[in-house]
Amino acid sequence: MTLGFLLMSQINSDWSIFLAVIVMMGCSFFVGSGAGGVFAVVPLIRRRLTGQIAGVVGAYGNIGAVLFLTVLSFVTAQTFFLVIAGSVALTVFAVMFLEEPEGHIAEVLPDGSVQMIEVS
Repeated sequence: MTLGFLLMSQINSDWSIFLAVIVMMGCSFFVGSGAGGVFAVVPLIRRRLTGQIAGVVGAYGNIGAVLFLTVLSFVTAQTFFLVIAGSVALTVFAVMFLEEPEGHIAEVLPDGSVQMIEVS
């Protein structure tokens, strides 16, 4: 995604429409894959809260869209794509420091019993 947005920041009137569309399609493929990856993780957080968590993920996605559209209203298109590329790179850097749970996680079922789920 970062590479795609960096390439999109370099598009100008000298580029052919065909090449600009190819770069845009390539970047959007990875953006869509990233969004799908985020929503694929949602049911793994807490199965019985999947709907609520999916709602929160969607809401924060909309907040991000408004934030980036606000940035676009103040800067040029080239700078806008550089800001997005930097945001993606910063997010990837931050994710490297997250620790994944190991062993087991507990989930309380609707009947009150606790189920241990093995995490590998």
